[in-house]
Amino acid sequence: MTLRNVLISLLFTGALTLSGWSILLSSKSQSVSAKTTPGEPDAFMENVVATMMNKMGKPSLKLETPKMIHYPENDTASLVTPHVTVYRDSLQPWHINAKHAKTKQGIAEITFWDNVIIHHLADSSHPITTMRTDTLTILPNEQVAKTNKAVTLTQPDTVVNAVGMLANWDAGTVKLLSQAREEYVPHS
Repeated sequence: MTLRNVLISLLFTGALTLSGWSILLSSKSQSVSAKTTPGEPDAFMENVVATMMNKMGKPSLKLETPKMIHYPENDTASLVTPHVTVYRDSLQPWHINAKHAKTKQGIAEITFWDNVIIHHLADSSHPITTMRTDTLTILPNEQVAKTNKAVTLTQPDTVVNAVGMLANWDAGTVKLLSQAREEYVPHS
């Protein structure tokens, strides 16, 4: 009977050792997979619709994208074909579309590139306005949009080409920075 007890004890000890080793390997692989190397994403989302509210509880910005990839370094995200709606006191918000965008520090800064279109429907103070450029950076907290690239601004009967633009949504102003050329284009 002692040989039987020794064999059972050895089998039991072996089973405990294998179980402990398996648990140790499992926890090591989980902790390794939780860490990301610099430059690698830590999350992605599809069909994103995110609305940011102001202090009064009203929408201030809405971000829509079919695909968003988040990177922990500098809290950045890349967006595919983003559509951003910027709300202000006007009845009509500003809409920004592009093929690509990247956010920094959450949404403290959003840079759009590749076929950037900024659009604002007519309201009581401003006519319908469309702007096109190669790149655009918006600072949502400051209600500012800017670019140093060529800009084409289109309003009814008017097309303005310029280099550089600074828009302030709070003030409702758009400043063209240089080489502005206006062309009157009457509708037929």
